[in-house]
Amino acid sequence: MLKEKLKQYNIILASGSPRRQQFLKDLNLDFTIQLKEDEEIYPPQLIGLEITDYLAELKSSAFTDLNKNDILITSDTIVWMNNKAIGKPKDKDEAFAIFKELSGQKHQVFTSICLKTTANTKIINDTTDVYFKALSDDEINYYLDNFQPYDKAGGYGIQDWIGLIGVEKIEGSYFNVMGLPVHKLYAELLKF
Repeated sequence: MLKEKLKQYNIILASGSPRRQQFLKDLNLDFTIQLKEDEEIYPPQLIGLEITDYLAELKSSAFTDLNKNDILITSDTIVWMNNKAIGKPKDKDEAFAIFKELSGQKHQVFTSICLKTTANTKIINDTTDVYFKALSDDEINYYLDNFQPYDKAGGYGIQDWIGLIGVEKIEGSYFNVMGLPVHKLYAELLKF
């Protein structure tokens, strides 16, 4: 249905995330992947969704050569806890410290999507509350030794082992925690 509605558009996904790419495939959309380097730096006064809104739009600004029938999709996700953003861990020590902070606590996952055409730029976003059980050091180390936490906001994928054993409940979109509130993207694309 959506594919037919958007057949006159070229959909460009500006994300190297295999999860985001799979979501667009699952929506049965034809799209291309285009990546442009950008520094994911935001003004320090921004908080919560302001950060992901800013970064999603910043990523879109690198694309100055869109054609009339292009729809560019950029996105950004952060984990938010104790009034600070938790990004992708740089190494095992940082990842371990992140998990110690998340252990037994609630945090939020914010994702923003920027849809850009030659005529318009629209930002949509979503928030999900995630509750982790108290994690043992052995559980944290097992995850860090056997999975890839370094390309994920907050150092974890909810779809991974740590999500299976560690997430007690979520309030909001599961797919938002994976990096894309697909239901909101779908609704917005239907408007084209």
